[in-house]
Amino acid sequence: MRIAELPAPEVAARLAEGHAVLLPMGSTETHGPALPMGDYLLAEGIAMRIARSAGEALVAPPIPFGGADFFRGVPGGVALSTPTLTALVTEILVALHDGGARRILIVNGHGGNIPAIEDAQRTLRRSHGIIIPVLHLWKTAGAWQVELGGSADALGHGGDPVASVALHLHPELCQPALLRMRAAPSPFLGLPVSGFGTVQAEGVDFGMPIELPEIAPGGVQAKDPSGANPELGARIVARHVAAATALLAAMKNPA
Repeated sequence: MRIAELPAPEVAARLAEGHAVLLPMGSTETHGPALPMGDYLLAEGIAMRIARSAGEALVAPPIPFGGADFFRGVPGGVALSTPTLTALVTEILVALHDGGARRILIVNGHGGNIPAIEDAQRTLRRSHGIIIPVLHLWKTAGAWQVELGGSADALGHGGDPVASVALHLHPELCQPALLRMRAAPSPFLGLPVSGFGTVQAEGVDFGMPIELPEIAPGGVQAKDPSGANPELGARIVARHVAAATALLAAMKNPA
């Protein structure tokens, strides 16, 4: 199902038959001491499972570098500016469409990619009249944490949902013994840090240009990521696969 592993005539034939193309995206950044830097591996792994479930689908090579946000300057990491990433995603989608892909789904595993993806989606609809949906993996999965049996304290960067999915898909790359409770972040401007890029005053969140070490020392923002587990990761992946399979079916026979 990986386009990179197939000869060109085979890919062309499948696209002519109406096969979908999944484009995995992620980043190369810090997720703390226990998890691999390349969260794009998780997006690709989920995309492969979606393709397997849906049938008649191919998986494009993943985009391994994410949009620059809090993670710029991480040793070994690569972060792209939003204009650069927008241009990259747009040109990839145009190329896939020009090559015959009529059903394309982006599988995104990095929040910093969202502005670039949204720009590309709007551009492609206006310029080519095509609609390309996106599945934001962690934005959706975070809302399922407690429902699927996860620990509320494990939720956050360096923890779930990435940690549990990584433990499920790539246990050989994880060091679960290093998933430990973190110290509370220091106040910013004398106010409590309430999230990535936000502080709270009188119960209201205010956006702030906070840097990673100020809110997630060592790359961990989750209160206690030790609650992450592969069973939860399997449930998260299964829900993503089921939802994306239904979406691809709907795209095949639009009303």
